[in-house]
Amino acid sequence: MYKRYTLENGLRVVTEYIPFVKSVSIGVWIEAGSKHENTINNGISHFIEHMVFKGTDKRTAKDIADIIDSVGGQINAFTSKECTCYYTKVLDSHYDLAIDLLSDMLFNSKFDPIEIEKERSVILEEINMYEDSPEDLVHDILSQTLFKNNSLGMPILGTEDTLHNIDREMILQYMDEYYVSNNAVLSIAGNFDEKKLLETINDKFSTWSNNNNLNKAYETINYNFEVVSKYKEIEQTHLCIGFKGAELDSNDVYPLLILNNVLGGSMSSKLFQSVREERGLAYSIYSYPSIYKNGGSLVIYAGTNPNQVEEVTKIIYNEIKDIISNSLSEDEINKSKEQLKGNYILGLESTSSRMTSIGKSELLRNRIYSQKEIIDKIDSVNSADIQRVIQRIFKLDEVTITTVSKDNIIKTIKNIFEL
Repeated sequence: MYKRYTLENGLRVVTEYIPFVKSVSIGVWIEAGSKHENTINNGISHFIEHMVFKGTDKRTAKDIADIIDSVGGQINAFTSKECTCYYTKVLDSHYDLAIDLLSDMLFNSKFDPIEIEKERSVILEEINMYEDSPEDLVHDILSQTLFKNNSLGMPILGTEDTLHNIDREMILQYMDEYYVSNNAVLSIAGNFDEKKLLETINDKFSTWSNNNNLNKAYETINYNFEVVSKYKEIEQTHLCIGFKGAELDSNDVYPLLILNNVLGGSMSSKLFQSVREERGLAYSIYSYPSIYKNGGSLVIYAGTNPNQVEEVTKIIYNEIKDIISNSLSEDEINKSKEQLKGNYILGLESTSSRMTSIGKSELLRNRIYSQKEIIDKIDSVNSADIQRVIQRIFKLDEVTITTVSKDNIIKTIKNIFEL
């Protein structure tokens, strides 16, 4: 059972009481990610995420780690294109400690200039790590290319140049704009005393200031379709093929999820079976949708020997053409529905996943869908919905393709896709 509260300062609080567990997961969600950045401060959302762990007025970085470790809990954070989340998981007897720690980190972090310089170096190494991981790199290049004309295309980590722009003053200005109560959600899932929980939340978060001038309008995405290759002296060729997808509240979301499962979203999918199982041409091949408030993508990935790129690309192209011509069968749609429902329910087996589900939904959609509502949405998808999405997304003259390879295979890929 979900409950929703709004404090006087505009902070939304969503809870799910689960009496049969002994843990509580707590997350503070801020609608601030790389999507909200520009060419000067790109990477600042992720930079702040790191800095919040570097010490407050009353706690050192080591104190923050020790406090959670001493009660057997977990604390972490992540930054995405649309939001940043700081979260903890503790035994139900320690939720007040976790809330106190999160509020202290958010409101009293020192942002010491010396620590800022240290963390700048750490993040530069994180960027270098991604550069050394071609599978990660090819996805980043795909996103940056497809969303080239929109802030969604900006890398979450930022770049070496933009990281050097970020200083303490810029961090505090960005937080004044986005780290405000009316741009945040506090989500809690697990075993707790509701009255005491709300008293603790009010005590720690009621003084959080808001921003009445917050601008949440997002520009329409002008997708960029292009073929881009990056040279790297590596053994495999890494290939991404991207199409425009569906935005968060679109009627196309669930048909797209069902389509993706059939195409490359599982071991029984068309691409996995035809490329890996039947022909042994790749170890890793899959597809996935990325869904944002104002747009999205459907991406196909394959990593293979450079000598096999042409064959793998032809198989992918032919599978897409077959889907365009023949759509999906009723059996494929029904099987994908059951798979999607199973994955969804199994993915809610922990307090952490439930906290994430309700927090992210409230932050980005301003509402929480019940499990029954989600299942009903999946079940309601029919073949006409699938056909509509296929025709809208699979336009073979509107495709972005990226590669990371030691071989120049752009011409081959362009010929296959007739670009």
